Amino acid sequence: MISRHKIRELAVQSLFSIETTKDTPEEAIASTMQLCDLTTEAVPDYLTFLVSGANEHQEELDEKIAKYLKNKWTVQRLSRIDRAILHIGLFEMENSLEVPKKVAIDEAIQMAGDFGDKDSKSFINGILSNFVEG
Repeated sequence: MISRHKIRELAVQSLFSIETTKDTPEEAIASTMQLCDLTTEAVPDYLTFLVSGANEHQEELDEKIAKYLKNKWTVQRLSRIDRAILHIGLFEMENSLEVPKKVAIDEAIQMAGDFGDKDSKSFINGILSNFVEG
C-alpha cells in the first residue's frame, strides 16, 4: 500500500509531467508510477483524485494563487514544480474533507523542500497559509 505522503509526491510529479509532456492525467500517472518502480501497485484512487482534480481545475487554482503573489509576479512566472505543488496542495485543501488544511500545507512544504529550490519552502508556506487565512 502506498502512503498518503508518497501519493502526494506522485501527484506532484504527475502534474509536472502533464505540463511538460501534455499527457493525459492517466498517462502521466502511469508514467510516474513506472519511473518510481511502482508498476506492480494498483493506482491509488486518491492519486487519481488529486491529479485529475488539480488538472481539471487548473485555471481556478491559478486564479486563487495569483491573489497572493506579490511584486507583479504571475502564476506563469513560477517554476513548474512550485506550481504543481501549489496546485496539489490547494486542490487537496479545498476538496478533501478528511485532510486538515494544516496537514496539506505541511505536506506541500515538505515536497517543496524535496523538489523545489532553496526558496520554495517559504514561498509555498506563504501562499497556502495566506489562502487559509483568507
